[in-house]
Amino acid sequence: MTKDTGTGRIVVGVDGSPASIAALQVAARIATATGVRVDAVACWSVPTALAVSYALGTVELEDGAAKLLNETVTKALGTPRPGNVSARLVQGHPRQALLEASEGADMLVVGRRGRGGFSGLLLGSVSQACVAHARCPVLVVNGEAAAAGEAQIDADGSL
Repeated sequence: MTKDTGTGRIVVGVDGSPASIAALQVAARIATATGVRVDAVACWSVPTALAVSYALGTVELEDGAAKLLNETVTKALGTPRPGNVSARLVQGHPRQALLEASEGADMLVVGRRGRGGFSGLLLGSVSQACVAHARCPVLVVNGEAAAAGEAQIDADGSL
């Protein structure tokens, strides 16, 4: 990470889950300590069951995803949003979108468990894919540990 130049970037996967809130908080602390920016990325897609309704304009999926993204950033970081944090919405599957966003990033941060899947798994499918295929280092944040204060970031940005 490039200190104090404003050129570094940490990408964070955000889905509104407690783990993604913790991931965003940890990423923001690292970014502040290292002088880089945070790119909070949320994804949305059209489920097959809603494809016709979406095509007809009777279902607004993107607006709901944008609202969730903004609420999550606010819940994690408060208001006003820190100046080094941006939030963007990407249409597509989270795995693919985060892997693409990791290109050129200094770090990708994701929560250990998101909104989907089976709660008994060690890693969710998105975090597992990111660990295996990201184009930068990946930090997987355990939401419960971060909430309990076990995932502390030192002033120099180290865990």
